[in-house]
Amino acid sequence: MADPDSRSVILVVEDEESYQDALNVGLTVEGFVVIGATNIAQARQLMTSAKPDLVLLDVMLPDGSGIDYCRELHDSTRTPVIMVTARTSEVDVVLGLEIGAADYVTKPYRLRELIARIRAVLRRPVACLDQEVACFGDLRIDFIRRTVTRRGLEIELSRKEFDLLALFATRLSQVVTREVCLDTLWWGLELSDTRTLDTHVKRLRQKIEDDPTNPRHLITIRGVGFRLDP
Repeated sequence: MADPDSRSVILVVEDEESYQDALNVGLTVEGFVVIGATNIAQARQLMTSAKPDLVLLDVMLPDGSGIDYCRELHDSTRTPVIMVTARTSEVDVVLGLEIGAADYVTKPYRLRELIARIRAVLRRPVACLDQEVACFGDLRIDFIRRTVTRRGLEIELSRKEFDLLALFATRLSQVVTREVCLDTLWWGLELSDTRTLDTHVKRLRQKIEDDPTNPRHLITIRGVGFRLDP
């Protein structure tokens, strides 16, 4: 059954006709609007004319590297990118994520899993719709450059730490449940296993709080989730 909230536009950049056709049918059935490009030149044109909500990007394309194009997109747009490729080495996966890809899926993949990952990425707070920077207390979050400064000094955050802080910051002073955190940033992680989430919250507190054991900003709402206060 199609998700009634799925009318997002997905740009599929894929030169293999079989994959392009299968994704067009499968994503359309799920309620997404699908546009296709077989090379980077076409993708650049569609990024301007169609303004997609998400890009599914193959790594090996006839007119260039998907890795390089992913880096280009990361530097110029807020549009999230999911790399879709036959390359499975850990080095390739890490490289794709480090240059800004929101997720990395290897071929062959299950369509249902890919759709779930697309929806999870679309729920992530890439940036506030009406602002590029959030400031509160002595913190400054730049959603576009993905940097955080505290009292003028840049804080080194991992990709997940930044995504978690951005999730809280786009819901400032609102309680974000554990379910939302896991569903948004750790697709597939069971709610019963929240050690990963707790570890990232602990690390964030160590980096943004004066006294991590008595936090002023990142507050735990016991049994529910977390709240980021200004």
